[in-house]
Amino acid sequence: MTTMIGTASLIVFALGATLPEPASSAQPRRLVVTRDFGGNLSHRVAEINALRASGSRVEIPRGHCMSACTMYLGLANTCVGRNAIFGFHGPSTEFHGVALPPREFEYWSTLMASYYPSQLRNWYMQKGRKIVVGHFEMRGADLIRMGVRECA
Repeated sequence: MTTMIGTASLIVFALGATLPEPASSAQPRRLVVTRDFGGNLSHRVAEINALRASGSRVEIPRGHCMSACTMYLGLANTCVGRNAIFGFHGPSTEFHGVALPPREFEYWSTLMASYYPSQLRNWYMQKGRKIVVGHFEMRGADLIRMGVRECA
């Protein structure tokens, strides 16, 4: 498993997620994402698990949420704006266009898909993960039709 984590650390670097609002005893924290281009999958898994445990809300009202950022979509307290842009692709190394070995590709794409709502998970495993150069782009409106909650 260490090799997979080492390889996954080569995946993409995160940029621009807004920091969560300070927690108060009355309500959960809120994370507003408007510019997040992905990142290390193992780090994102830890972040999402912490957000889930704290009951934090994640809002992606506009802007870009690419790659590992899309894993927020599986949290119960996540909502998206209709015009937000989401980018999906299969896991790869940091070297543009260099694919992971098949076993690692299967492991990381299955892990990533496990964080998506069921309809999006099915699409990702059948189509989205097959793109390793570039990405497949969807708008929030597309994800809302797939069952992701819309931000009010």
